[in-house]
Amino acid sequence: MSYASIMVSLDLGSGSGERTRVAAQLAEHFQARLIGVAAREMDYPRGYAETSVLGLEATEEIRDAALADVAEVETAFRLAVGSGRPIEWRSNLTDPEIFLEEQSRAADLVVLGRRGGQDLSDPRLAVNAGRALMGLGRPVLMVPPGVDHLSLKRVVVAWKNTLQTRRAISDAMPLLKVAQQVQVVRITTDEDDEDLEDVVRYLGLHGVNASAFRKSQNGASVALALEEAAKAFDASLIVSGAYGHNRLREWFFGGVTRALLNHCSVCCLMSH
Repeated sequence: MSYASIMVSLDLGSGSGERTRVAAQLAEHFQARLIGVAAREMDYPRGYAETSVLGLEATEEIRDAALADVAEVETAFRLAVGSGRPIEWRSNLTDPEIFLEEQSRAADLVVLGRRGGQDLSDPRLAVNAGRALMGLGRPVLMVPPGVDHLSLKRVVVAWKNTLQTRRAISDAMPLLKVAQQVQVVRITTDEDDEDLEDVVRYLGLHGVNASAFRKSQNGASVALALEEAAKAFDASLIVSGAYGHNRLREWFFGGVTRALLNHCSVCCLMSH
């Protein structure tokens, strides 16, 4: 298995160029098609629409502004990729999350980004990573702000014996095979490592150089403990299942997926 088609979701935020370069790096490594995607929903005044005669001039201005935004994103995408690489661009004036969900049919992997703390970009182009994870049916690579390169040397697999984690390992297999070292990490107080060793042996059958590591939370959240383990291992990627609990429960009470999406400084490949 490899990645034959990689899609990157873009907006006017400062991180778009960074995640484009990550996606382009992966596309080059796997000789995959690279697709840039952006959409912007037009913000008509309440009570107006394109068919409103009274507001025709206003709606045309709104439409032109939306088209200009999408064109600006496309220009930035092409500049970030550079010349000499075949790429594809897809855009529309519609809800960006719905559009990405529709277009993900053409991708093996979808690259998303998190808005930076000082990012004042237009949210009408932005995609919510949590909702995307639930709706795409594709693995998602979350690229945090400030990251424009993904080293493929070391990878951490956040192990929990759930269908989401098992799916994430399968979805990440092309990257795991490329990595020089993979550490299968379980954040637990349980002394039984039988399933952890099973995963290491399974990865070994696929040619992955993997080892097992059990880490205690030590009072920290699971997400923070995972990030600490990744940094201690000098890993540039965490592979994890997403939303093992009901997503509404995670929204109210917090959860590993939400914390990784919102705060982790390491790239995360997630599957639901």
